[in-house]
Amino acid sequence: MPEYAQHYDILVERRVAMRMRDGTLLRADVYRPQTEGRWPVILMRFVIDPAVDDVAEMGTFFARRGFAFVYNDVRGTARSDGEFFPMVDEAWGEKRDGYDTVEWAGHQPWSNGRVGLIGTSYGAFNQYTTAPLRPPSLAACMPFYGSNIHETVFPGGIYRLEEHRGWAMWMALNCLDNQVAPASRELVRARLEAARADHDSWFWHLPVTECPPLAGVSPWHFEHLTHPIDPQWWARTDARTRLDEIDVPMLHVGGWYDLYLNGTLEHFAGLVEKGRTAQCRASQRLLVGPWTHGWCDTPAPPSPLDFGPQAIVDFKEIGLRWFDRWLNGATGENVADESAVRLFLMGENRWIGMDEWPPADVTYTPLYLRQGTGRTSASLNNGHLTFEAPTTEEKADSFAYDPGDPVIGHHGSSPTVEIDQREREGRLLTFTSEILQEPLVVIGPITAVLYAASSAPDTDWVVRLCDVWPDGRSVRVCDGIIRARYRNLPDREELLTPGQVYRYEVDMTATAQTFLPGHRMRVHVTSSDFPRYDRNLNTGKPFGEEVASQIAINSVFHDTQRSSRIILPIRHS
Repeated sequence: MPEYAQHYDILVERRVAMRMRDGTLLRADVYRPQTEGRWPVILMRFVIDPAVDDVAEMGTFFARRGFAFVYNDVRGTARSDGEFFPMVDEAWGEKRDGYDTVEWAGHQPWSNGRVGLIGTSYGAFNQYTTAPLRPPSLAACMPFYGSNIHETVFPGGIYRLEEHRGWAMWMALNCLDNQVAPASRELVRARLEAARADHDSWFWHLPVTECPPLAGVSPWHFEHLTHPIDPQWWARTDARTRLDEIDVPMLHVGGWYDLYLNGTLEHFAGLVEKGRTAQCRASQRLLVGPWTHGWCDTPAPPSPLDFGPQAIVDFKEIGLRWFDRWLNGATGENVADESAVRLFLMGENRWIGMDEWPPADVTYTPLYLRQGTGRTSASLNNGHLTFEAPTTEEKADSFAYDPGDPVIGHHGSSPTVEIDQREREGRLLTFTSEILQEPLVVIGPITAVLYAASSAPDTDWVVRLCDVWPDGRSVRVCDGIIRARYRNLPDREELLTPGQVYRYEVDMTATAQTFLPGHRMRVHVTSSDFPRYDRNLNTGKPFGEEVASQIAINSVFHDTQRSSRIILPIRHS
């Protein structure tokens, strides 16, 4: 019987000080068994109030089962001293808080010297940045929904407006005691709370680099906005540039509807290929379910996306088995011994195991955008979607994109599972397949190839894949966006010649989806997904300088020489 089958009484210590190498004091809560012994340590480093229920629940769970659980407020947040600047102090430069906190945990009198890192979002980001430093006590990681800061702020050079600005306002309140003098703290708090209550208005504000409520309290927010396409500046917080320095087992957890899915998939695949040692490469694991940005033990979305109870996973139990293997050396049935890749196949609503990501047993198959029947209230063009390429000279589909009246896309910090897309489809180009007679299984990364022209020197292209149910509901599966000026390289601007047709490749992330008989597939094409991303004002001027916009007439081509399409990774039984 594993030792964690015992349930210990626990001891909780609050505000325990950790001294960093520069003398700054960070603080932590420690949950551990209330008995003599040395315990493996699970360390969570995050930016939330340590009093939230999640922290206490996790601490109690792991400590009762024979682990010490340490929750650490990162530098400049909550109870920890210093100034918060996302990720920079974790692993680069003179401050290396990730390394120092792991070694602090590994050398406490109640520690057995083996430390595992766990955490979601920012708590996953700092795992990826700490791992290349290889602190001697670090034995395993379990990042949920992780990526890197550049992909958070400027994926493909496009400003992720709602997430970055909304998070900055939340973090400003979280860091208020460290950032603002006591005499003006309440005034600033009131200003920030009012701005958060009316946050939508700040998404429309121009120039986009201005945000008066954050002035003086979130310098990092404005610093980020001065580096939209500076890869060297962002590289210091991007573990993908240092994958060959990582030598630790990781269980990467992602969600098909998480805004950082690409980061999770890239870190897993990158470490399988480039990890420092053969053991590191062989000990990477990937788990992806039908989740948004958070833990994976919350109920599935409402109908028609009720994925069933099998979609709800107890992450604490998975973490228990993962860390038991790597911190205690446990053997026997364990998550570390399961398939390297575990995916939730939506549509069929079941888990499948695979040996690798991307999967090798798929055929990348083009699905072509074709001429339709013309505009109605349900679509700008009512286009068709077929596996047959065009054989005649089909007419291009055109639409007017007005930045002053953008298509409103996914609201909220995650690209959430929206029940029905039809309310916006009357403003989009849509391309719909015939009713499927057989199941169509799609597993892997999806790419769109567009041949398109614009009357403007710059514009955006948004492509979305939907599952159309028999009753007509159109449910988002995955999507992507590209800014025309970055069509060749994300760090090199090349404006358009108005009217010229260009080829674009749009990364639509990935999915594992079975399109069922009786359903249809649908592809959207438009030029805005606001406020998820900032509006392209179509002027071609540098980012952050624009205060006026112009309307663009944008056209998508699907003739014999310019066959716009999406590429589906189809798995045949």
